[in-house]
Amino acid sequence: MAHPLPLRSYRTVAPVGMSAHIGRLRAVVGHELLLLPSVSVLPVDEVGRVLLVRHAGHADGWAVLGGAVEVGESPAETAIREAREEIGTEVRLTRLLNVLGGPDYEVTYPNGDRVAYVTAVYEAEIISGVPATADDELSDVAWFSPSELGQLTLSRLSQALLQATGHI
Repeated sequence: MAHPLPLRSYRTVAPVGMSAHIGRLRAVVGHELLLLPSVSVLPVDEVGRVLLVRHAGHADGWAVLGGAVEVGESPAETAIREAREEIGTEVRLTRLLNVLGGPDYEVTYPNGDRVAYVTAVYEAEIISGVPATADDELSDVAWFSPSELGQLTLSRLSQALLQATGHI
């Protein structure tokens, strides 16, 4: 039986923020569009402010915290891991707000990689730690009141997500 993928060396190092699994896929498909399960996390504080982030190397505005679900991981586990890795906090997921996808959830990264995300959106509360840029993926984190959210420059995905969940 023929091997379904071209035989080649898969000894690739995944860029920062990319799992080894996605790195292997990218070695085969290059920058082609991948459909990926993901999570988005909306930490909300006691006065109703939402935590947003800025991704390093992106100039498209404020974004929602989140990332791709890894092999063997549940969406809820991914949400908790992403908060720990990206903002250095532990969160408790308070509710699943929505599951979203479509053209507004397609992203082209600065290196040319294209992804269409189907994202499970969780509201969360921070149970320990102070949000800060905990890895090289982020350049900034900040809390925003509901009235401020509509005035921000947001990434296209985050704009669609915050509208779909009733935050703006």
